[in-house]
Amino acid sequence: MNNELPLVQIFTDGACSGNPGPGGWGTVLRFRSTEKELSGGEKATTNNRMELTAVIEGLKALNKPCRVTVTTDSKYVCDAVTKRWVYSWRSNGWKKADKKPALNTDLWEMLLPLLEKHEVSFEWIKGHNGHPENERCDALAVAQSQKHA
Repeated sequence: MNNELPLVQIFTDGACSGNPGPGGWGTVLRFRSTEKELSGGEKATTNNRMELTAVIEGLKALNKPCRVTVTTDSKYVCDAVTKRWVYSWRSNGWKKADKKPALNTDLWEMLLPLLEKHEVSFEWIKGHNGHPENERCDALAVAQSQKHA
């Protein structure tokens, strides 16, 4: 771990009305006492795509390498990275252990270089459980999903 890199916290959430359906994502970035909110959405998407997009957009917003803690309520994103499944999928031609195609490969291919640029750790939290930043990200994501309905 490089303690000379700036430490940034990124909180993320995705939402989807129907799965697939209109969706949104929300991200809160925190560096020291400064916060920045980002959000967006799509007309036809899935919850997992929005969860991944929230992480990608948060990391893309960083203009230099950082130490990053990503806090997410997405087991899909957190486990795929921390349990290294995504690296196996990639090395197996985007096939999972059961030989079925991995989903959202376009987004995983966007995320992986960002994980190499930054020192990223993931923290999973239970969603809709009163975590202030997760609740804020959820509100951003839901608002965007409603805009795209």
